Amino acid sequence: MAYTVLYRKFRPLKFEDMVGEEHITKTLKNQIMSGRVGHAYLFNGGRGTGKTTSAKILARAVNCLNPKDGEPCNECEICKEILDGSLTDVVEMDAASNNKVDDIREIRDEVNFLPTKAKYRVYIIDEVHMLTNEAFNALLKTLEEPPEHVKFILATTEPQKLPTTILSRCQRFDFKKITNENIIKRLKIICNESNIKITEEALNLIAVLAEGAMRDAISILERCSQENADEIGVDLIKELVGIPDLAYISRITKSIFEHNEIEALEVIDDVIKEGKDLYNFLWEIIKYIKDVLVFKSTGSLKIYSEQEIADIKNISELCSKEKILNIIYLLSDLENDLKWSSQKTIMFQTGIIKACSNGETDGLDELREKVAKLENELNNGNFTLPQNTVVNNVTSVKEKKTEENKVKLSTNNEKSVNKKSVENNSSSINWDNIISKLKTTGKIRLFTSLANTKINQVGDMIIEIIFPNGLTPFIKGIMEDNNNKKDLEQILLEDTGKEWHIKLKDGKLSDNQEKKSNNQIDDLGIDINIIE
Repeated sequence: MAYTVLYRKFRPLKFEDMVGEEHITKTLKNQIMSGRVGHAYLFNGGRGTGKTTSAKILARAVNCLNPKDGEPCNECEICKEILDGSLTDVVEMDAASNNKVDDIREIRDEVNFLPTKAKYRVYIIDEVHMLTNEAFNALLKTLEEPPEHVKFILATTEPQKLPTTILSRCQRFDFKKITNENIIKRLKIICNESNIKITEEALNLIAVLAEGAMRDAISILERCSQENADEIGVDLIKELVGIPDLAYISRITKSIFEHNEIEALEVIDDVIKEGKDLYNFLWEIIKYIKDVLVFKSTGSLKIYSEQEIADIKNISELCSKEKILNIIYLLSDLENDLKWSSQKTIMFQTGIIKACSNGETDGLDELREKVAKLENELNNGNFTLPQNTVVNNVTSVKEKKTEENKVKLSTNNEKSVNKKSVENNSSSINWDNIISKLKTTGKIRLFTSLANTKINQVGDMIIEIIFPNGLTPFIKGIMEDNNNKKDLEQILLEDTGKEWHIKLKDGKLSDNQEKKSNNQIDDLGIDINIIE
């Protein structure tokens, strides 16, 4: 008997067997039981989330001779023929390889014929976004008004590529990524029925690597089961998938945080000698540093051992959250560059060296913040000498201070009246409280992006978010995402009772601004030494 791969052998045959998509299977079962099945469906979702499986179950359910509670019996003649692929009334087409207008015209001609055995002729078109514009146009009229005996089920991973005329004629169901808990639950069933021994840690790792795709998880499990090991462990999975040992990842992360370029390059050489893929290695570094940030913020992690968590705790104490965020952004940019580079090793090494030296600008950033604060005080006319400031050769403003400088400060005072009154209005917004709510509600991407930011009210309904460390393209992308904007505006509404419009401002001082600030200090006619 021919060997059947695990993801096909254990493909769900009923809606109740599917995991993680109950919001879809429940609706489909209710439609079948009530006799209100639509003529066209669009199943959208990531790979391995159950789109094609659901389409096949639906095709059997609408044609089953003995359906029960909206489920196919899988025992009648129609169900069996659909399962073995011998029933011509259910047509499965891959639009990736059959995307021409002639392929769709063939379907358009066939729909006029009655089914041979089944109640409905069902067309399952997978990867439908691959169809050409001409093919979509040929499908449009048939999809809008098909004969009563025809059902269309379209499946895609990229619904944004479909014309709106197609989308508006289909009932759309969005398949979610399957949670790690559901993946582990399903893998345990497969292991029990296939006599596969595997550790709990290995199951957790497979679920993480699958990234919400059940088919990927089962494929990894099958690859590991073919190694004739007594028990599948974490080390075996990492070896087969090409993931470097966690010791390498921990070492290079610590090297980056300590600005130890020599140690980091030695780790890279060791990883290259073992034949590991650099792109996978970089992905693991980013994920590990993200976990360090999560631990520093929450004090807990799930998938690590006690010793590994102890190492992460020690590493997390080496630098601040803001520094960790900057390193993640830098390595994410390196990941994008690495995809298109023909010299991946050189690109990787130089990127890690840059990450190691990233912290050397910390002193400059602190100086820029101090200059920005001083410039703000000068502009507002509120400049006063701090207690820890030493004035060289002068106990107060120099006697040589001209009347022109007094006029400048007076003018600045007048200009600042309106600005101060607006900024004081922002006192009704507890920005630290807003950021804390983002963390507690699970909006981690927003929380980490807004860390260390400030706000300024520039109108009755507008606030300006200032990013002192600079508004990077990565942060800008997160902040301009519609879902993230809605989440932030909703929390602001709940906290202040007002609807706010949000603007973003790069708070990093330019060279001209720094020069302007220095000139303003010179205009005061005093020498200032700031003592830390």
